[in-house]
Amino acid sequence: MSIPATMHAAVTTEYGKIEWLEVPVPKIADDEVLVKVAYANICGSDMHIFNGEWPQRAAPPTIQGHEFSGSVVQIGKNVSSVALGDRVVVDPIQPCGQCPACGIGHSSACSALKLIGIEYNGGFGQYVAVKEFMIFPIGPEISDLHAAMVEVLSIGFHACNRAQVKAGDVLAIFSAGRVGHSILQAAQTITGEKIFVVDILQQRLDVAAAAFPNVVAINATKQDPVAFIKEHTGGKGVDIAFEAVGHDAPVPGQVNPVRSAIQAMRGGGTTCALGLYENPVEIHMKEIIWKEGRLIASRVSHGEFVDAIREMAAGNLKPQALISAVMPASQTQEAFMRLQNEPEKYIKITLDLNPE
Repeated sequence: MSIPATMHAAVTTEYGKIEWLEVPVPKIADDEVLVKVAYANICGSDMHIFNGEWPQRAAPPTIQGHEFSGSVVQIGKNVSSVALGDRVVVDPIQPCGQCPACGIGHSSACSALKLIGIEYNGGFGQYVAVKEFMIFPIGPEISDLHAAMVEVLSIGFHACNRAQVKAGDVLAIFSAGRVGHSILQAAQTITGEKIFVVDILQQRLDVAAAAFPNVVAINATKQDPVAFIKEHTGGKGVDIAFEAVGHDAPVPGQVNPVRSAIQAMRGGGTTCALGLYENPVEIHMKEIIWKEGRLIASRVSHGEFVDAIREMAAGNLKPQALISAVMPASQTQEAFMRLQNEPEKYIKITLDLNPE
């Protein structure tokens, strides 16, 4: 197909403002492919950028979007593993390959990690240039709409790998938002035991409970989640607690979600933190040490696109549960405002880059 000279993109022109503009179609290098974007999701990281919280990483003008699906329409001369017309998803991560973490194969902890849609222009444009190694083909079992969920679901699989979730584990997930729900989706492919999901937004909890029968939903504004979890685990607590809130609204009489997760884990258990708090969070080391628990962190993904694609193709995931609305990409500003002003109504808003 012929590639146009220009495209439309949702451009963050200043903090708090996104405009639907005509811009040049990106040129590809010899080791890159050009992807025509089908659908792209708005992520929590996108909200941080929109609000000016990450100026050192993504300053206007920029094209955001690191969760997207599409098809290959142009191939660089050194590309050999991708064919024109392939339907694909894109792992947006570009590690430096030179820092100590990269040196031991732990690229998700790269000290100079960059992402398409953050440091580089991303999927909120109709076309995006990506490196060959970032491309993952998808089969006919997965729709373009659902494929856009692979990136965020891979984060859930990575968190489960970091925490070493295994069959028979009882889990707690503090957050029924975007990342929390992704952890839930991944975890239920591993363990069939109870998964306690904690949030302060009832509509998000209702989505989680409707998606999987092993979910026990806990509204933290109505009951103490730690007390509830202890009561329903014979006083022991859970094997693994995940914290994926990152911007907690204080609940009177309760500690912050990170500390709640630590309190909810059993002796010898694990707490895995993912929430990107902008401010310090208070924890008491004594609560970890007395349990001889593990406190670990999880960031982005590290090859788990393969897991997410496999489980989605097999029908073991419910990507539709993450999608609260689909809107034309020309309405990206409105989509961001909805997420910001009415978080109880939305988990993900997906942008259609080519609406009829």
